[in-house]
Formats: sequence, C-alpha cells, structure tokens
Amino acid sequence: MKSGMKNEVLVQHEGMASLDNKATGRMGMRAAVYYMVTTVIAVFIGILMVTIIHPGKGSKEGLHREGRIETIPTADAFMDLVRNMFPPNLVEACFKQFKTQYSTRVVTRTIVRTENGSELGASMPPPSSVENETSFLENVTRALGTLQEVLSFEETVPVPGSANGINALGLVVFSVAFGLVIGGMKHKGRVLRDFFDSLNEAIMRLVGIIIWYAPVGILFLIAGKILEMEDMAVLGGQLGMYTLTVIVGLFLHAGGVLPLIYFLITHRNPFPFIGGLLQALITAMGTSSSSATLPITFRCLEECLGVDRRITRFVLPVGATVNMDGTALYEALAAIFIAQVNNYELNLGQITTISITATAASVGAAGIPQAGLVTMVIVLTSVGLPTEDITLIIAVDWFLDRLRTMTNVLGDSIGAAVIEHLSQQELDLQEAELTLPSLGKPYKSLMAQEKGVSRGRGGNESAM
Repeated sequence: MKSGMKNEVLVQHEGMASLDNKATGRMGMRAAVYYMVTTVIAVFIGILMVTIIHPGKGSKEGLHREGRIETIPTADAFMDLVRNMFPPNLVEACFKQFKTQYSTRVVTRTIVRTENGSELGASMPPPSSVENETSFLENVTRALGTLQEVLSFEETVPVPGSANGINALGLVVFSVAFGLVIGGMKHKGRVLRDFFDSLNEAIMRLVGIIIWYAPVGILFLIAGKILEMEDMAVLGGQLGMYTLTVIVGLFLHAGGVLPLIYFLITHRNPFPFIGGLLQALITAMGTSSSSATLPITFRCLEECLGVDRRITRFVLPVGATVNMDGTALYEALAAIFIAQVNNYELNLGQITTISITATAASVGAAGIPQAGLVTMVIVLTSVGLPTEDITLIIAVDWFLDRLRTMTNVLGDSIGAAVIEHLSQQELDLQEAELTLPSLGKPYKSLMAQEKGVSRGRGGNESAM
C-alpha cells in the first residue's frame, strides 16, 4: 500500500507538470464537478435504499457488538483534515499524519464558605502548590470565621498528536502545487519532468512484476478475513438485511449511475470500458485500498483502454483521495440504519445533515482499508446518534469495505474517461504546441492550411 501511495505522488508530479496552468484549471474544474455530482448521487441512493428496505426494523439487542470505536468531535475531525492538507514535513507525511488526541488534566478550585453560608469561588493553581498551602490557609480562614474547601476534578483537553498512516491528502496537495510550478517553468522544468517520468516508469515496471503473483495474495487476503469471522450466522437477521441493502445500493450506483454518466457524455458503450478495468476491480476487492490499486488502474486505463496518460496522471491520484462514492453511500446508509435499530425517527433536516456530512466526510476518508469506519463517527455525531453503535456493523464491514473500494475505483476510472472526452480540445492544442514549438499557430489549423494548399495546387495542375 505504501508503494502505491509513493507512486501516486510521482504520477501526480508528472501529470501536473505535463499540462499548462490554463488546461489544468479547466480539467480541475471538470473533475471537481464530476466528483461532487457522483458523490451526491451516491449519498442519495444510500438514503433511498435504507429508507425503502428499512433493514434496522426491530431492536439492537439481537445484534452483536464487535471492536471499539473512538469518539472524535466533529470540529476536531474537520480541523485535522485541514491540518493534514499542509504537512510540515513531506518525509514524515509518508508514514504519519496529524491527529488530535485527548488528555486529562486536574483542575483545582477553592470554595470559601462564610459564616452566613454563602460561597466564594476562586480558581487555584495545580495541586502540587495547593498541598503546601492548604493547612496554612485553613488556619487563617478558621480564624476569620470562614472555612476553605479545595475541590479538584478532571477535564479532557485536546492536544496535538499523530497517528500512523500515510498522509495521502497532504502529499496530493503538495504534488498538485509542485506539478503546477514545474509545468509553468516550461523548458527550465524539463529536467524535473524527465526525472519523475523515468522514476515512475521504473516503478510501473516493478508493479508489472508484482501483478503476476497478485491473484495469490488476493486469494489469501480474502480467505484470512473469512476465517477471522467467529460466527457465520451473524450474516442473518438485521445485519444480513443491512449487508444486502448496502450491496444493492452499491450495485445501483456502480452498475447503473456511473455507466449512464459515461454513456451520456461520451456516447459510447460503457460495458466494454468496465471490462477493461476488470484487473483493477479485482485488485481493489483484494486490497480494499484505492491507493494500493492505483498502479493497476493506471495500467488498465492507459494500456488496455487507451486513455491519455496526461489525464490519468492528473485525475486518478486526486480521485483516489477525495472521490469516494462507495464510502459516501455507505456512511449515509449506515447512519440511518443505526437510527433505525435505536427506534430513532429522523426528520428531513436531520437526513439533510447526514447527506451533507457524509459527502464531506467521504472526501476526508483515506484510501486505506476500513477508513470509512473512522469518518463514520463524524456523520453520527452530526445528528446525535450513539457512536458506540458502530460496533454493531463491524462484523461485516471487512466485506462491504471491499465492495466500496471497487465502486470508488470504478468511479475514478469513469471520471478519467469522461474528463478526457470533455478536455480533448485542450489536449490536442497542447500536443500541437509541444510538437511544433517554433510555430505560433495551432497544429490542426496548420494541417488544414497544408491540405488546402495541396488541394489548390492539385486543382491548378489538373486545369493546366
């Protein structure tokens, strides 16, 4: 997975550097619109499915809890997301990310009681200094007809911390900025472009070797997860209906909405395109990580489907980090499922809050296994649902996470094809400028003029 993330950074440098700033801006806007539209549709499908099927009907007593979920305030979670966008150390960002942690501290307060029973409160320094002065103060206050009591209590405070894991968002943000700068340097930045191009080519050749034994690894990854299940009967009842609801929602989005978007924009049959992604989708199911699947996705799109590498190197690394259709669908659906098992009726405003929060939380979810469980806390907190009830769905999350990852990878890949189709004019123009840098006119217009001149000459010759 780490090698996949490093390759993501390299290709992001290469993709951004190979495009000029104007073309990059237009493609970035198209990508942002595509990501937002597909994510909102995914959330809507998730809410629709869980409302129609109603898998949480009954009570949660029949569900088995598994694992433990850490509760994180919504504000701290979003601020962690912003902090991770700008890592202070790029090397550290390859294996560590910022995360707010919580510690307890003892707060001491002195209560002075007067003879008439009134209280005078005053904050005191930490207990170490209070212990030395307590006896003296009590003697003084007794002499004055008052009694002083020292009360101490604990409070939880947020402190800066870190968590193990690749800071994918920070690396992508840096790569975008760095690639734009290299692209703006024109010929001066050619050395750096060639360096990243060669380095990426070397890594892709290593990936080609790994692909040969990847099916064996995928088989054992899935087999290991199946053996970890203590009781297969957990798939029955409410949890079975929940699993079925998620599967139906993901199938509708991946098998209906995404192909329809591809067909409406490109006017081509989407299913041969999806067939060319089969290897990437199987890898996504095995690794449960869109970042780890990224090298295979590059290979499928560029070599099997012929998508322009300038598009794939620009769109896919960003998409693997922020475009999480499957995760958004799952988080909205799971939040309403937890409300149902608690017999908690959600109004339209709360459902809207879940929709917005699930969309935002999916952007912040890392492209790693079971990242959706972490951001799920944000969605539940936004409408006051019990975060500890996430443990009710952990038993089947390992399986659903693989299906979510397949949906995420498919969404990124179709997005690359759609953006290539919409950006064909910019790509052709830039290719012409790179092919004929000494000429001021676009390549296509020059070729048209050449054809016109040759036709004119042919007509004159025939007339003569």
